[in-house]
Amino acid sequence: MEWYLPVIWAGLIGTAVAMYVILDGFDLGLGILFPFTRKEEDRDLMMNSVAPFWDGNETWLVLGGAGLWVAFPTAYAVIMPAFYLPVIGMLLALVLRGVSFEFRWVAKPSHRTWDIAFAGGSTVAAFLQGVILGGLLQGIPVTERQYAGGAFDWFTPFSIFVGFAVVAGYGLLGATWLIMRTEGPVQVFARRAASKLLFAVLAAMAVVSLWTPLALDRIAERWFSLPNFYFLWPVPLAAAFVAYRVWRALKEGNETLPFVGTIILFLLGYAGLVISNAPYLVPPHLTFWDTAAAPASQIFFLVGTVFLLPLVIGYTVFVYWMFRGKLAPGQGYH
Repeated sequence: MEWYLPVIWAGLIGTAVAMYVILDGFDLGLGILFPFTRKEEDRDLMMNSVAPFWDGNETWLVLGGAGLWVAFPTAYAVIMPAFYLPVIGMLLALVLRGVSFEFRWVAKPSHRTWDIAFAGGSTVAAFLQGVILGGLLQGIPVTERQYAGGAFDWFTPFSIFVGFAVVAGYGLLGATWLIMRTEGPVQVFARRAASKLLFAVLAAMAVVSLWTPLALDRIAERWFSLPNFYFLWPVPLAAAFVAYRVWRALKEGNETLPFVGTIILFLLGYAGLVISNAPYLVPPHLTFWDTAAAPASQIFFLVGTVFLLPLVIGYTVFVYWMFRGKLAPGQGYH
């Protein structure tokens, strides 16, 4: 087997996951923040700030899931049975959120049900994504390359905690997005919310950073053995510095830096997770190479991806460029 093909596909899937977390994270974050705003015009402005983007953002989730199925079928066959319930719940929540996003506008003025659905769907989807991440980090029981656990093995204190951490993280992304894209009362609300959520996210990152090496020897060895420690300590140090800069930017009234800094903070956290688990795709048993499809299959789909991925990236850049700038109260795309 060509050793480099699984590495390329792992990089592509990892990139798709990172893009999804960042892009869909901030519009899920708006739904998480939705119940904390009461005025109709404020909620309208929040939804209008992501109206041109939200459905395109979810393209990256499809790319990540399809890439896993195509390039690493064994990993897909192990991971899906391990997380059937949270995955199905997450997808239903995303569908409910998408439907409510469109129906809320046509149901006015009797749209309270759709407000609840939008907020609930966003929060549940974010929470279950965190639960799935926590379940992956704690490890999946595998016997003879098949899932060997039960239907609720993912339901642990650690995975539940990570679920709440992701909700806080997406809320922070949503708040900093609103600071950058809106004006007036919504921006004031978002700045207050971002300050509180930043500390919640930092606390969650600290807990996960301590919990995982204390509970899992493989992660402790990865981070604290020598010479690894000398090379890896800049990652948490950089995260602390970026968090401080975000906090300063919020206090100084900067409108763009909090969002950019939060993205960098997420990427540093993501890098920490990759460092803790690579090259395992199904921790702690199966690596990229153990779960990879036949080289011919990987090459066949890689050719298609080479042509399609630039189109997806180009469309994403074009849409964000076309709808750049701020939205004032009363403005929107509906």
